[in-house]
Amino acid sequence: MVTVDRTLLEAALFGYERQRDEIETKIAEIRSQIGSKPAAAASEPVKKRVMNAAARRRIAAAQKKRWAEYKKAHAAPVEEPKAKRVLSAAARKHIAEATRRRWAEYRAAKEAAQKPARKASGRKAKKSAAAAPAETPSS
Repeated sequence: MVTVDRTLLEAALFGYERQRDEIETKIAEIRSQIGSKPAAAASEPVKKRVMNAAARRRIAAAQKKRWAEYKKAHAAPVEEPKAKRVLSAAARKHIAEATRRRWAEYRAAKEAAQKPARKASGRKAKKSAAAAPAETPSS
């Protein structure tokens, strides 16, 4: 029984290989009509290029040199930093006095806004404490 299965599989394999050959022939004909080159044989894998350490160092040095030249050619012009402005003693005194005056006005306005609120809350607290009956703890 094993021999029957084997012969059947061999016959199927032969038929599929024949069909594959026919299909490859038709693909080659169509490619020749289009004008493209036939597909390269995939039987040989492309070997990776191996480079020794000295060659890598030479390439890296050359690349650094090219970048240095590029950066030198495209460097932004260097501007000198601007001198800092210096205030005179009179100007500093004038600014300090104006700032103190503004803070004094701000604090006075803030205090004036809080005074009526404090009085109102104080009166309510006294009235509500007197009006509320004392609670007795339940036993």
